[in-house]
Amino acid sequence: MKTIDQVKEKMQACHGILSTQQLLDIRISRTTLTHYVQKGVLVRCGHGYYTLPDSLDDDIYLLSLRSKHVIFSHETALFLNGLSERTPFFHAVTIPSNACMPAAMKEQCKCYYIQPDLHELGAAVRETTFGNKVRCYDAERTVCDILRSRNRMDDETVISALKLYVEKKDKNLNNLGKYAEAFHISGQVRHYMEVLL
Repeated sequence: MKTIDQVKEKMQACHGILSTQQLLDIRISRTTLTHYVQKGVLVRCGHGYYTLPDSLDDDIYLLSLRSKHVIFSHETALFLNGLSERTPFFHAVTIPSNACMPAAMKEQCKCYYIQPDLHELGAAVRETTFGNKVRCYDAERTVCDILRSRNRMDDETVISALKLYVEKKDKNLNNLGKYAEAFHISGQVRHYMEVLL
């Protein structure tokens, strides 16, 4: 079972999830990989990704591995930025309008499209509850996104997030103003900030 020990060692170094390619790189053949899955030594946790049977799935991290275009936004960004205590049932992601989302991913998340030149605006890195780093919009970009998408979101979620944002010690109102201007929602953002601040 030397090879399974190699797999476990590599798993630990890679946050508990390995791709088919990473397994092939440590000389685990596709036949052996299929055998491990059938025997329950490995669990297929997503298309082309594997984990150990006793590990907890970090679904946010797994989604981030599946597309280089994905930036977590809206409800998921609220959670990752500490502006919501609820883990969303469906994760929200934003991708540039000139990119394609894999069909299997579309079934697992709420997808928003944005002009390519605005896709990276406010992009940051946040940690999931499992300690894995993922790309996500910062709190200011997230505030702009939820105000722009109010008709697709629950009112209670939006108001609660705005109140939590206003209470944040590390909020950056300059960035909020810049992002609001880029999205042409300066008046809307100003209105909410005046009421809540």
